Amino acid sequence: MKNEPAKPGKRKTRILIVDDHPIVREGVETILNHEPDLEVCGQAEDAFGALSAIAERKPDIAIVDISLKNSDGIDLTKTIKARYPEVSVIVLSVHDESVYAERALLAGAKGYLMKDVAAEFIVTAIRTVVRGEIYVSAAIAKKFMHIVAGDKAGIAKTAIDHLSDRELETFRLIGEGYSMSKIAERLDLSVKTVETYRSRIKEKLGLDDASQLLQYSILWARNQNK
Repeated sequence: MKNEPAKPGKRKTRILIVDDHPIVREGVETILNHEPDLEVCGQAEDAFGALSAIAERKPDIAIVDISLKNSDGIDLTKTIKARYPEVSVIVLSVHDESVYAERALLAGAKGYLMKDVAAEFIVTAIRTVVRGEIYVSAAIAKKFMHIVAGDKAGIAKTAIDHLSDRELETFRLIGEGYSMSKIAERLDLSVKTVETYRSRIKEKLGLDDASQLLQYSILWARNQNK
């Protein structure tokens, strides 16, 4: 099927952009508002703002980053799908799709893109989701095909894949230099809960102490941000 914009007179697809970087929000809005079948109906920098905007402006699609101000995009995706199942979520993130795409789709997202893709792919992803289809890169689609086929040899599982969504978010924030108290504040959790996640992470990754965890998480975070 050709990726063509809607015919003149048809209602435009309404889009909410959720990202904690104003420059990113403005850039994506500029791209989308140049399309005849798309219009940005609002912006938000965190989960609270996103949910308020959805209730007020009723978008068709929410474009959500994983790392948000005082919140987590994966959790936000789950909340949107629970409260507003009519709103489709597309995750647009700097984080490696091999780590996060499957998690995002399992959370209810209809698409996953890296922020370094060309502008045309963002538009293509939106139109694909509007048609009721899922949008992911060819590499991720191939991975999912292996999973569906039960091809264990085709799936390269890593220790990171065994972390829960909350554990992975905690691991990422440790690598970005956040203290336990700051992680608790950012994820709206108690410090004790975050420390429990840290203990589980060490166990799942086979690390002996907090020092090894810190070194491993820093290296992983740097690799993700390349």
